[in-house]
Amino acid sequence: MIENIIERFSKAASMQRWNDHIRPVEFTELDKQAHKMVIAYVIARFEEDRMGPHSVDWLALIEGGIFEFLHRTVLTDIKPPVFHRMMKEKGEELNKHVFKELENDMEGLNHGFQERFKNYYLKSSNTLERRILRAAHYLATQWEFKIIYHTAPFIHGIEQTKENIENQIEDHYDLIGVQKILLGKKSFGFIDRCGQLRFQKRWAHIPRIPETSVLGHMFIVAATSYLCTMEMNVEACPKRFYNNFYAGLFHDLPEVLTKDIISPVKDSVEGLKEIIKDYEEFQMNEELLPLLPRPWHTDMKYFSESEFENKIQDNQQVLLGLSFKNINRDYNEDEFSPLDGELLKAVDRLAAFIEAKMSINHGIKSDELKEASNNIYDEYARETISGIDFGRIFNYFHNL
Repeated sequence: MIENIIERFSKAASMQRWNDHIRPVEFTELDKQAHKMVIAYVIARFEEDRMGPHSVDWLALIEGGIFEFLHRTVLTDIKPPVFHRMMKEKGEELNKHVFKELENDMEGLNHGFQERFKNYYLKSSNTLERRILRAAHYLATQWEFKIIYHTAPFIHGIEQTKENIENQIEDHYDLIGVQKILLGKKSFGFIDRCGQLRFQKRWAHIPRIPETSVLGHMFIVAATSYLCTMEMNVEACPKRFYNNFYAGLFHDLPEVLTKDIISPVKDSVEGLKEIIKDYEEFQMNEELLPLLPRPWHTDMKYFSESEFENKIQDNQQVLLGLSFKNINRDYNEDEFSPLDGELLKAVDRLAAFIEAKMSINHGIKSDELKEASNNIYDEYARETISGIDFGRIFNYFHNL
């Protein structure tokens, strides 16, 4: 069932990284994987610009990122040098262990997805998409490590760690996106701003365990939206998968400029929501989009503006407010670039519901969390959206 794998996604917010080093802030596996996928998007777009349309298999890139995330949720406690040596010498045994651990989580999911997950590790291949993901992995690791290094550069062995990370990045220097990011200019500025969403906590005014960052939340919404697109009662076109994932990954991007303003505050003053939205769009245009090549701006706006509305593109015009059935019947083709905003909103609310329920189950049960979880549950407990039985999913987490 999809519920099991969503639960595993959410638990990654508790998985600590660099816990054998002095850390000025907590680093979690969820945040690392989220940042990695942002960086992978930037590298892949540069490769596509250089090599031409369709040179990047975007679905392979997205699924590879999800597969690697799932793999790390099982093996994340192993220190990187040990992990890489074990994978080199005992990779087959480790992979079989991962498959066994994830067997229940995968049950009920699309069979093709399960087979692709196993083949990803059983049939090693050096595809462009895998190289992009590896480069993004080490760049995200380096971003974390710089913070740790400047905090305690005297720790024994830290220079060796620094050199190992730099050597791994150098092996991917043929990727133009890696070169651009290492220049430390605009492209780095974009991934750096996205990285700052690791430090912005969700539900900032309410004690909660585990704490989740805005960036981690965005990745959970992205990965869950992708799986839901796969489970819809229609065969979605590739562009629909692409849009639903990246709209999830970037839907809260403006919050790096405004911080995470909680819903009760937004709803407390009439018209405040609209004012915040207008300011976010203004700041996106002024602060964030200039860090990316101009041809990318259209996509980034498509992902982050009116993100909770079903929409398509026709003759370079964005059409909003379409029904799920309407998209399926008339626009389920790459040329229309369909995006299931209603699905994205339901997944976003589901992620918020799980965040509240997990904290309550850990014993941190403030009135605000109880009220929020009850309100979200009442809204979706009997809903089917975009062909997905969200009532069943919400009930699963409600009864945990």
